[in-house]
Amino acid sequence: MDNEVTDEEVTDDEAALRERALTVLADNWVAESGWTVPNPDSYPHLWLWDSAFHAIARARFGDPDAVPEVTALLGGQLAEGMVPHMRYGPAGPDTFLGPLPDRSSLTQPPFFSHALAELQRAGIETPAALAERAVRHFDWLWRHRLVTDLGLLAIVHPWEAGNDHSPRFDGWGAPGRTPADYDQRVRSQWNKELMASVRFAPDGAAVDNDRFRCAPAGFNAYVAFNLRELGQLLDRADLTERADRLATAIDDRLWQDGQWVDLPLTGGTRASAAIRISDGLMPALVTADRDRAERALAALGDPQLFGGTAYGPTNVARNDPAYDPTAYWRGAAWPNLNYLFWLAARRWGRTDLAAELARSTRAGAVASDWSEYWNPETGQGYGASPQSWTALAALLG
Repeated sequence: MDNEVTDEEVTDDEAALRERALTVLADNWVAESGWTVPNPDSYPHLWLWDSAFHAIARARFGDPDAVPEVTALLGGQLAEGMVPHMRYGPAGPDTFLGPLPDRSSLTQPPFFSHALAELQRAGIETPAALAERAVRHFDWLWRHRLVTDLGLLAIVHPWEAGNDHSPRFDGWGAPGRTPADYDQRVRSQWNKELMASVRFAPDGAAVDNDRFRCAPAGFNAYVAFNLRELGQLLDRADLTERADRLATAIDDRLWQDGQWVDLPLTGGTRASAAIRISDGLMPALVTADRDRAERALAALGDPQLFGGTAYGPTNVARNDPAYDPTAYWRGAAWPNLNYLFWLAARRWGRTDLAAELARSTRAGAVASDWSEYWNPETGQGYGASPQSWTALAALLG
């Protein structure tokens, strides 16, 4: 399927969104580093899934600059194959992220495979070495993060999940579990201190944590989705079969009460790991079970859960005590997640839901002035603005 956005297919409003997306991506490109920063003030480094989403947006716009974006993303790969979640800008980070001087030791959801697939769909050629690097990363995950008896992959720090302040991580003793006592700065400090127990391989990659190991439904679904994309891109049945086995393990081990839950492995509690968050619906991207996928997608429109808002699904169920529509990964709407829900809705033929996700995400991007995330009830923006990955809003339609 050709997903490239063409001038003939967009309305005036969509054309304005597209122009805004291209402007933000161009303004946030750092030529001396060779990548797009999420925001030059708040996020002056390369982040793995951010850059993948930047490349996806560029590819869908037919922009060949998507290739150097993915090249920079995969260019940080370590000797044994792990792709770090950050490559640092000139100043470096403000916290310890491992022993490496120019990149982190953690990883993140590997959306570079989806980016490579979108480049192919757009007819943009990429060097074969990029896909080879992607394969090496998945091989590394299976060597160092696979919990063999479960068939699931572990993360060793919340920063690897993407949604690092999620209520599902409250069970590890993280501070601030309700809107009344949550403080983003305090929670971030807790994440920084959790790095002290991470263990590293000789090449610098994080391989374990004596205080924190978890098999999140969202992270495992993201890996399975991206591995399947890579297998189809390379016409490699071994990769697609590995993705299918992971998707089956997600269904077998993590399905509970109409959602997919996280599984604590070291520390944590099963109670917090089952809090209803929208990431717990992400296996709809990969499951073979239509009934489960449809139940998950229906939750996105349920006003008691994630729906009933004008500016996109909430990230935490509205009937959960942790829900705060203003808080970082604790209730706000996120354009990157909405893009993935849009893909899942289209996968299962829910064109009505896909259309609503497109409408509400575009509305949120505009109302929030292209913010990193926003209040799903009011459209008030939070975090960095303008944020590069909000360019994804212009792709939905």
